[in-house]
Amino acid sequence: MAASRRRRRTTIATAVAAVALTTGLATGCDAVNKALDCVQTADAIADSVTDLQQAVESASDDPTQIDESLNSIDKNLGEIGDKTDNADVNKAVDDLEKAVTNVRDAIKNGDETPDISPVTDAAGELTKVCTP
Repeated sequence: MAASRRRRRTTIATAVAAVALTTGLATGCDAVNKALDCVQTADAIADSVTDLQQAVESASDDPTQIDESLNSIDKNLGEIGDKTDNADVNKAVDDLEKAVTNVRDAIKNGDETPDISPVTDAAGELTKVCTP
């Protein structure tokens, strides 16, 4: 009877350990996937910020490029905001959204060459917090 109890305890302990290990691995993989999503989206945002810089420099040639770049940043911000629950990432996303809104407002108010340094700074911060 004692051997039977030992076997049952060993079986239960093994099952509990397997569940704990599987849960830990799944959680770990989920965290890695979120981090990769964050890095990839931050990289896309960085590309959009570069496009924005070029659009501002050549605004007289095609003023619609600024709006397209801002739309691209907004789209990527929506994606990253939906994929993370990290407070630092969410703050960086909020800061970048605010900076984009400020550039849009400046353009609406007639500024043909708005200051995009807050957008650049916020995108840099987002890249920093997304980097593992």
